[in-house]
Amino acid sequence: MSESKNLAVIIPGIGYTKDKPILYYSSKLLKEMGYEIRDVFFSGMPENILKDDSLKLLAVKLAYEQITEQLSEVKFSEYDNVVFVGKSLGTIAAAKYVQDTGINGKQIWYTPLEKTFEYYMGNTIAFIGDADPWSDIKKIRTLAEEKGTNLTVYEACNHSLESGDILRDIGTLEDSLRKMWDFL
Repeated sequence: MSESKNLAVIIPGIGYTKDKPILYYSSKLLKEMGYEIRDVFFSGMPENILKDDSLKLLAVKLAYEQITEQLSEVKFSEYDNVVFVGKSLGTIAAAKYVQDTGINGKQIWYTPLEKTFEYYMGNTIAFIGDADPWSDIKKIRTLAEEKGTNLTVYEACNHSLESGDILRDIGTLEDSLRKMWDFL
């Protein structure tokens, strides 16, 4: 009997790279679970986009173009299981990529933005903090409920899922990783 061939695509946010805790430990866990890791890297992204919708749209466009280019030679059909792990703006580009390509894969969204839900394809879990300045938590809850997304909201956590209490933050990270494990 042959083993399953699994692929995890890690898609960062603009300032939240694969070396930061959420994506670093997600990648380590996925490797432990037998997934091949494919990291996407962004370059040339606009800065200070939080309150500028036109810059956000530009950033999403650039992220989508870079994902498409960097994954162009991946033969997704050769994998038994594919999962996209996105952070922040990366969740929008990842969800759009999955929708546009029709890849049958799971998605894990860390701190998704409202626009991410426009491309929802099912088979997704999401994590967000209720003190995230990038998202309207009430809208995110409503969108998740409407789409049937399993959303975990962490109290007093920001866009990095951090509260300022290191031990609590480690617990939040552990909780999200356990939920990811169960989801996969």
